[in-house]
Amino acid sequence: MAITPDNARHGASHPYRAMRDFVQSMDDTLPGKFEITKEGIVHDMMSPSGRHELTTLRLRKRLEKVMPEEIVAHTGEPDVEDEPENIMRRPDVMVIVEEDMDVDGSFDPRSLIAAIEVVSRSNPDNDWVGKARDYPLMGIPVYSIFDPRTGTGAVLTDIHATPDGPRYATRKDFVYGEDVTIADWTISTENLPRYPDKG
Repeated sequence: MAITPDNARHGASHPYRAMRDFVQSMDDTLPGKFEITKEGIVHDMMSPSGRHELTTLRLRKRLEKVMPEEIVAHTGEPDVEDEPENIMRRPDVMVIVEEDMDVDGSFDPRSLIAAIEVVSRSNPDNDWVGKARDYPLMGIPVYSIFDPRTGTGAVLTDIHATPDGPRYATRKDFVYGEDVTIADWTISTENLPRYPDKG
């Protein structure tokens, strides 16, 4: 579900700040996850499934086995925020230098080495379309998508200028079972869970 800036609470000096206040007030009140995109507020109403969370866990553990100790694959809070672009997102996995996490408030998106998303069954366009648009605007150099619906994914890199703003120039698709390279590190995609077919 999307809430456009016109639907944001009135009375704030800036529509983005009104949306951010709304998101922060709702985070512990309603199930699911709220994010602010270039299109407005996105609410993924479904709580992540066990298979979504298991995928996130396995990716984090596999990355941290091959990365230097000072770099972590962080899951959870805080958000990644680019206030000039009016975007606030929360990637499933954030590859970041540990000392860059020592901040008040949200992470600077330009401190991320990579963002990883496990596609939500309830709102796949948020990961495949919205974040593929927003993450290069925020300056996140690598965006990797894992899709348990299809057992496929993609790694997007090489931000370049386009008439619609910064976009990723390179997309490398993969199928579960293949090795995948995210930034400087290669991990296996064997034994990542799939969502069951809808019956």
